Amino acid sequence: MTDYGHTLSFGLSLDPDVNRLDETRLLATAAEDGGLDYLAVQDHAYQPGHLDAWTLITHLATRTRRVSFLTDVADLQLRPPAMLAKAAASLGVLAGGRTVLGVGGGAFADAIAGMGGGRRGGGEMVAYTEESLHVMRAALSGGGVRLRSDQHTIEGYAAGPVPPAPIPLWLGAQGPKMLAVTGRAADGWVSPLNIYVPPAEVPGKQKTIDEAARAAGRDPAGIRRIYNVIGVIGDVRGGPGLAGDARRWADTLTEWAVELGFDTFVFWPVAEHRVQLDVFAAEVVPAVREQVARTRGQR
Repeated sequence: MTDYGHTLSFGLSLDPDVNRLDETRLLATAAEDGGLDYLAVQDHAYQPGHLDAWTLITHLATRTRRVSFLTDVADLQLRPPAMLAKAAASLGVLAGGRTVLGVGGGAFADAIAGMGGGRRGGGEMVAYTEESLHVMRAALSGGGVRLRSDQHTIEGYAAGPVPPAPIPLWLGAQGPKMLAVTGRAADGWVSPLNIYVPPAEVPGKQKTIDEAARAAGRDPAGIRRIYNVIGVIGDVRGGPGLAGDARRWADTLTEWAVELGFDTFVFWPVAEHRVQLDVFAAEVVPAVREQVARTRGQR
C-alpha cells in the first residue's frame, strides 16, 4: 500500500486538433465550471493537424479564470529548457500563476529530427533531460543560468520574469533511468496513459522513483504522482483503458490513489467528450474525494 498523502486533483486532456477547436474551447470552460483542477494539452508539434501547445494554452487561459494548465508533456527536444522556462514563466505572469510544466525527453525521434530537433536516445537523452530540469529550475527562480556540458551550451542567461507562484516541474517517464531522474530532480511523475503503464506495473515504477529520491536526499512523499487515464464512463464493454459506470470509475481511481500512490488523475475521454466530462466532474470526482478521505481517516 502506497499513499503519499497529497491532496487529490483532477484534470481533463484537451485535444489540440485544429479541427476541434470550437469543442476544445467549450470543454475548457465546462471543465472549469465543473471544478476540475487542470486542463492538460499534449505536445506533438510535428503533427500537422495539431495546434502548438503553448499557443493553445495561452488562448484558453484568456477564456478561463481559475483552472490551471499542464503541458502533458512538453517536448524538450523541440523546446530547449531555457526558452521553455521563459515561456512557462511568462504564462505564469499572464495567467496569474495557473501553470504546471510537464516535460519529457520526446518519444518520436524521427518526427523530432524531421522538425529540426536533436536525435538523442538512451543515456544521452537521460543526461539531457536531467540537466534540462536543473536549467529550468534555475531559470524559473529568476537566477542566472550558465552551463557547458556535452548536452547544453548556455553561455549566460539572465532569467526572468519570475512567475507569481512557483511552477512545478513534472517529468513524463516510463523507463527505469528516466524514472530515477524523476526521483532525483523532478517535482512530480507524469505516468503515460494507463494502457501503456497498466496498474500492475505502477508499484515497481514508484519504487524506482522513491529509491532514487532517497539516494539524492529527497523525501519521496514530496513528489507528486500523475496518472493519465483513458477510457469510457458508462454501461459499456471493451474499448481502450478503463470502462464502466461512474461507480466503477470512482472505486478504481480510489484504489489507484490509496494503493498505487497517485494523487492526480487526468481524464482522456475517447468519445462524447462533453457528456463524459460532465459525468466525470459531477459523479466520479466527488465520489473519489469522499472515498479517499474516508480511507485515510480510518488509518
